[in-house]
Amino acid sequence: MKKLVILTGAGMSAESGISTFRDAGGLWDRYPVEQVATPEGWERNPTLVTEFYNRQRMQLVKAQPNEGHRLLARLEEAFDVAIVTQNVDDLHERAGSSHVVHLHGELMKVCSSRRPDDARYIRTLGPDELRVEPGTLAPDGSLLRPWIVWFGEAVPNMTVATHLAAAADVFVIIGTSLNVYPAAGLIHYVPREAPVFLIDPKPVAVPEGRPVHIISDVATAGVRTLTRELQAIG
Repeated sequence: MKKLVILTGAGMSAESGISTFRDAGGLWDRYPVEQVATPEGWERNPTLVTEFYNRQRMQLVKAQPNEGHRLLARLEEAFDVAIVTQNVDDLHERAGSSHVVHLHGELMKVCSSRRPDDARYIRTLGPDELRVEPGTLAPDGSLLRPWIVWFGEAVPNMTVATHLAAAADVFVIIGTSLNVYPAAGLIHYVPREAPVFLIDPKPVAVPEGRPVHIISDVATAGVRTLTRELQAIG
């Protein structure tokens, strides 16, 4: 099977009712990024940050995968699919995708604030644990924090993502502005001979000299078109 690598961003989950971050009316309009998505914000007010992610978690459990998520999962019938996502939701997994790499963490997981990437302290919350009480401690005695990669922090899964991009026979970008690094740089690792598709209803700046097949549509409709296009490749 050919290797299909898909990079998804906030636009992938927008049709499921998950708020985007950068668009007008998005999360960063309502909650200053410095307060809820930086290590400094956490140090200043961990209660505020904990409650912010509690609210996001409550929103997530009410959301359902959209048709775009389900169509991507179905592509595993014809391709060796790996999804690299900037999203912290679990909608790809709930739609049935079996290989998902989260660059920016996962909303349904918590970790040690002293050692955020220590696997011993990363835990998936159960359905009766969606609200984390401020002040809850991790097993190492530090405050329990969301397993989210905040601005200014390293992206642990970036090495995995670059290796996937470098091995891609086909590379697809869905619902991301390509403004957020290091994720936006993944396209530079894709082999020159591999076709690249981009799905987004808004104009996205792509690297000069790199042929990109643009599908100007929202995620669900765009993935429908992509599926037809891929039939000629697979």
